[in-house]
Amino acid sequence: MNKTGAYLVRFALEQIGVKYTFGIPGVHNTEIYDELNKSELITPMLVTHEGGASFMADAISRTSESIGCCVIVPAAGTTHAMSGIGESYLDGIPTLIISGGIRTDSGRAYQLHALNQINLVQEITKAAYLVNKHEDIVPTLYEAYQTAISGEPGPVFVEIPVNLQLFKGEISNLPELELNVSNPTIDPSKIKKAVDILLEAKNPTINVGWGAVDALKYTVKIAEKLIAPVSTTLQGKSAFPNSHPLSTGVGFGASSKPASRNAFSKSDAMLAVGVRFSELGTGSYGIKKPENLIHIDINPKVFNANYKTVLSIEADAVDALKAISEELESRDWNGPREMKALSEQIKKDETKYLNEWLKDKKKDLVSPGHFFKALQKLTNPNAKVVVDDGKHTFLAAELFKVNQSRQFISPTDFNCMGYCVPAAIATKLANPDNEVIAIVGDGAFMMTCMELVTASANNIAPMVFVFHDGELGQISQLQAVPLKYKTCSVIGNLNVEGVALAVGAHYLQMYNDEQIESKIKEAIQVSSEGKPVIIDVNIDYTKKTMLTKGVLSTNLKRFSFKEKVRFISRALKRRIVG
Repeated sequence: MNKTGAYLVRFALEQIGVKYTFGIPGVHNTEIYDELNKSELITPMLVTHEGGASFMADAISRTSESIGCCVIVPAAGTTHAMSGIGESYLDGIPTLIISGGIRTDSGRAYQLHALNQINLVQEITKAAYLVNKHEDIVPTLYEAYQTAISGEPGPVFVEIPVNLQLFKGEISNLPELELNVSNPTIDPSKIKKAVDILLEAKNPTINVGWGAVDALKYTVKIAEKLIAPVSTTLQGKSAFPNSHPLSTGVGFGASSKPASRNAFSKSDAMLAVGVRFSELGTGSYGIKKPENLIHIDINPKVFNANYKTVLSIEADAVDALKAISEELESRDWNGPREMKALSEQIKKDETKYLNEWLKDKKKDLVSPGHFFKALQKLTNPNAKVVVDDGKHTFLAAELFKVNQSRQFISPTDFNCMGYCVPAAIATKLANPDNEVIAIVGDGAFMMTCMELVTASANNIAPMVFVFHDGELGQISQLQAVPLKYKTCSVIGNLNVEGVALAVGAHYLQMYNDEQIESKIKEAIQVSSEGKPVIIDVNIDYTKKTMLTKGVLSTNLKRFSFKEKVRFISRALKRRIVG
């Protein structure tokens, strides 16, 4: 049979189950877009920038059962999209990136967009393919999909030359999708050994990340059986119910809240699942080496990379935690630990810390503590929260509780500014019945705010809370302590209302603490009517998060005595002399 390459792309994506594609049509992919327009299963979405497209694809994979997919032009489209591709790669999120390509049948040099894209993207993808003939299009896309979702997930790039899209080619058949995705076989003896270690410990603890986000129910069972406190990574904040009596919050070292630091201080065995002990996850490696560390991950490269284990188990988190839960239930064990004492201490520490953020209400600023308390009270318990990179991220992590899997979406190890707005749009697109709360600093908002045109044009209605202080808040605070000067971190006063007018969004201003509840209620109402809403939050950033304080302290301790004296002397001199 004879089929155009564009038709074959559409056919393959329909079999894979792609529901949305994100990108911009150009001379090298218009045939694909024309085919997608005919599909009853796939909706092609026009974006304002391919960076937004790749962030949207990432969010689709995080918040729905469909894989996120970009359809982009080569060269500039690919380089624009690389921020989101890199985010998916370092965060372990499966996405498909389909790029048009220059003609391979003309024999001409210096074509428009001529670039070796495979070399360009191979450092930030699990695999990259250049298709050379019609009969390879469908099998290659199937292979790309399987690669993206197998093992530790990630993005896969496929380039399809424009001549294959335009013209018909002979193919023998249209193959069906046959996936062969199998998780590593778990050694039962390792599960028994893990349980032995945990039961023998006096103070076992649990740390879970995004890799364990779909194993929440088993983590809860294990924690309750062991009476073990549970912390999460930032990305994995929704891998354990934040309101559970054994939840201590994000992290467990110097950069974590007191509830975590206290609950983990005497840990003599740790079950770590779906975590990498990365720089962000450990507060710049500011944690004490976990004793009797049991590390479970589907990627064996993470084992012993930063902290030595006593037991490493290569496994899918759901399979491993299910097996551990079942093994625990089979044991006739009633240990000396009691839920009441531990949970009461966690609650006491948590309440004390939260109360530090709930001082008298301000008349000229919005206090983070009062903001997040009201947001928690007024929004639906299944609301999805999307953040960006910045001070607001750590405020949300510390002050807002989520209790369902995949409810908190954050750019993490790639840590790319500009993620929030497009990701929130895609999250709302994939979850129209859920409230979607976007929390973004004004610096990150400026990077991708125009993507809200996409939301307005398609009646996609996230609530975008812009924490507006005129600075790159996290960096300016890090500069202020040792350097005094805020070099290139003061961004000026963005006219957020002007942005709302430009993109067709409803605008609200939240000036002080007295306005918090009324503005949140109004935002919820506007969003429910199908219109995106931007809330301009006059945020008070004077109080530092634990992450800011912890990272500064952790890194200063690593300096030699001579360098400590130099840095402290410089800071004092700048304050005295000016």
